[in-house]
Amino acid sequence: MMSVDAISQLIRSRRSIYTEMYAQQAIPKEIIETILENAIWAPTHKKTEPWRFLVYHSEEARKSLSDLLLKNYLAASVGEDYSPVKENKVKSRPLQAGVAIVLILQRHKDSGLPEWEEVAALACGVQNMYLTATAAGLGCYWSTPNLITDERDFFDLEDHETCLGVFYAGYLKADLEFGSNRKPLSEKALWF
Repeated sequence: MMSVDAISQLIRSRRSIYTEMYAQQAIPKEIIETILENAIWAPTHKKTEPWRFLVYHSEEARKSLSDLLLKNYLAASVGEDYSPVKENKVKSRPLQAGVAIVLILQRHKDSGLPEWEEVAALACGVQNMYLTATAAGLGCYWSTPNLITDERDFFDLEDHETCLGVFYAGYLKADLEFGSNRKPLSEKALWF
């Protein structure tokens, strides 16, 4: 059994790390499968398991996602809204990552559950993905741009499905250090 100290250390070392900090190194399929397997063990009310994952692992697949993001960015960015820096970031992210996992919320309308509970379940799954990726030595982050969340045709979404973004992961470039802090618990919790 894992110690509380070990799980606390894993949770506190988790970071959102952008693709610009990833090394160009393939992630073995087995690690990606473990990340996804742990995602589906997240809590889910009424066991609806409201998630589906579209895994863009190969370079060709990530290129198709890059092309989609670029097309949507160029269509949405006219005049002053356009930035060549932003264009480069948008098209580069899937290519810089070792994997891009599109997160699909599958609503179960007959479950009687409010949408927020299904979104919360998927978010718990993403937290499991973060922790597993961190334990595997990967950087990762959940991106939710409208350039992809509004896309239905490309992902062949059904009426009860919604894209909630992309989970990017990749091995980190050498010699990177990350820090973070949180406000003290005493500012966040009231005891009765």
